[in-house]
Amino acid sequence: MGAGLGGDPWTPAVDIFETDDAVVVRLEMAGVRGADLRVNVDAEVLRIRGVRRTPDSSGIRRLHQMEIAFGPFETSVRLGVPFDREGVTAHLEDGLLEVRLPRRRAVRVPVETEPE
Repeated sequence: MGAGLGGDPWTPAVDIFETDDAVVVRLEMAGVRGADLRVNVDAEVLRIRGVRRTPDSSGIRRLHQMEIAFGPFETSVRLGVPFDREGVTAHLEDGLLEVRLPRRRAVRVPVETEPE
């Protein structure tokens, strides 16, 4: 579902999966520059927003088909898996944005006992 040249909001395709050490959120971002992306983590919610800029259309005389969405987008993902907020990374390459959220490890708490 494209937004055309008008710049209506659109939503990128999203894959979410887990590895042994992280939750990974991968988004299709063809044509989006890293400088036009914002990635925020707020509690359990990952928010990604940005804009895919409209290419120069000054030479277009007649449109035959228009499916690629341009303009602003925003998407949110609520994560039900505990993760380390300080270790979150985002990497844009070959039109894919990959956000890695390291899994928070359970901490074993020793149980103190009274001397016998």
